[in-house]
Amino acid sequence: MRTLVFALVLMPVVASAQDAAEVRRLFEAGRFQQVVETAGDAAAPAVIYTAAQSHQKLGATGEARAAYEQLATRGEDDPWHFIGLSGQQVLDEQTGPALESARRAVALAPQLADAHYQLGLAQAKREDWTAAAAAFDRAAELNPALAYAHYYGGLMHYRAGRPDRMAIHFEQFLKLAPEAPERPEVLQIMKTVRGR
Repeated sequence: MRTLVFALVLMPVVASAQDAAEVRRLFEAGRFQQVVETAGDAAAPAVIYTAAQSHQKLGATGEARAAYEQLATRGEDDPWHFIGLSGQQVLDEQTGPALESARRAVALAPQLADAHYQLGLAQAKREDWTAAAAAFDRAAELNPALAYAHYYGGLMHYRAGRPDRMAIHFEQFLKLAPEAPERPEVLQIMKTVRGR
């Protein structure tokens, strides 16, 4: 009986993680509209976060802001509150507050890859390539399947003058997200760097 109760308690957590992973795969394949349609009000925070990024990719800034706001309404003891707040602040070009909010998310949940990922986005917005690269490195270390941590990590290392680190991230990105819309750009950058 205890096994059944334990399984019933864990099922929503496992389903939520599977849902978030599936939504992330849709995002990595460039199926942004499908991601948006998947994320409802009761969706897991990771799904809402991916939906916000999908809205951004679709050029729907208002909808992205609303999704980030949905996360920001969570309690201040929840790292997703600060991830959502940072997402909004990045959209609003408030780079200092966006960085501080992302740092608070990392402080609350140092093992949450998405917190480090948002920190990387905030640092990239400030054009602090080295710090952004380190944040994306940490996000990828915590969740090696997070394809866009590798994509942005590669870009940040490229901008920071570290083509060796760029190549590692880009190769992993291409393996994880073979259908990503950024694939041609990544291949071109790698070709250019290797052709030097």
